[in-house]
Amino acid sequence: MLFERETLEKIGEFVEKKDLKSLESLIKEPKRKRVKKSSFRSALMVSPHRVRHLNRLDSLEADVAIINLEDGVSPQLKPVALRLAALALSYIKSGDTMMVVRVNPLDSGGAEEIEFLAPFRPDAFRISKVKNDSDVKKALDLVPDADIHLSIETKEALLNIEKLKLSSRVSAAYLGILDMLADLRIPHSALKISNPTADYILSRFLVGCKTAEIFPVSFVYQDYKNLEQFRKWCLYEREMGFSAKGCISPDQVDIVNEIFGSDFERERAEYIKARFEEMSKRGISGFSDEKYGFIDEPIYKDALNILRKFNN
Repeated sequence: MLFERETLEKIGEFVEKKDLKSLESLIKEPKRKRVKKSSFRSALMVSPHRVRHLNRLDSLEADVAIINLEDGVSPQLKPVALRLAALALSYIKSGDTMMVVRVNPLDSGGAEEIEFLAPFRPDAFRISKVKNDSDVKKALDLVPDADIHLSIETKEALLNIEKLKLSSRVSAAYLGILDMLADLRIPHSALKISNPTADYILSRFLVGCKTAEIFPVSFVYQDYKNLEQFRKWCLYEREMGFSAKGCISPDQVDIVNEIFGSDFERERAEYIKARFEEMSKRGISGFSDEKYGFIDEPIYKDALNILRKFNN
C-alpha cells in the first residue's frame, strides 16, 4: 500500500472537504525511476478520485496502470483527482508497473494537467481525443522527456494513425471503441465478436498501429462482471494479432495476463502441434477442434514458428 494509515485518513478528510491546498501539502518530492516498456499485456484503468484505488498502485499485477483523469472523473472532482494523481506519483518508490496518466483533451484542460503533473515523472502521458498530427506535435512539445500514448477514439484518428508517429516517444495507442462508435454514429450494439463493423475498426486500428510502429492496445470491455465473455474477447483479439488489452478490474487483468502471456502462447502452440500430428497419422489434415477452432496445415506451421521462437 502506498500510504500509511495516518496519511490515508488525512487524505480522506481533505478529499471530502475538497481541500486542494491541504492535499498539495502532503505531496512529496518524487524519487521513483521511470519504467520503460516497448510492449505489455494488461493496462488497468485506475480512478484517481478513489483513494483506495490509488493506494494499491504499488501492488498491481497489471503491466500498466492508467491514472484516468478524463471520462472516469466528473468535472467537479477533476481538481481533486489531479492533486491525488500527483500525490500518488510522489509516493511510489519503485516497481515494474508502468505509470501512465490519461489527461483530458489538450484544449479542455489536458495541457494544464500535463504541466501540473510533469514534475512527478509519470512514465507516459496518454492524450485523449486525438484527431491529427497537430495534436500529437502539441503533446510532444508539452512533454519533452516522457513517452506519449494516444487514445484513438475519433474517426479522424482512425483514418490518420499512420501519420501520428512523429517521434519515437509516441510509443503506444489505445482503442476507445465506444467513443469511436459514437463518433461514427454507429450503435454500441455493433460491438460483438465477428460483427463486420467491429472487426473493421479493430483491424484498421491494429494494422494502422503496426504500420506506424505504435504499440496497439485493444479496447476496455465495460461489463467487468461478465468474465466469460471478456475471456472470449481476449481469445478473439489474440487471434487477430493483438497482444495487449485495456482492463477495468483486477479479475480482467488476470485473464489478460494469462491469454496474452508467453505461457499461453507456448501452450497453445504445443497443443496445436500435438493435435495436428495426431490427426495427420489418421490421414486428416484439417479438422475442427473444441479448444482452438479449425486447425489445418497453415495453423500447424504457425504453431511451429511460435515454438521455434521459444526454443531459440
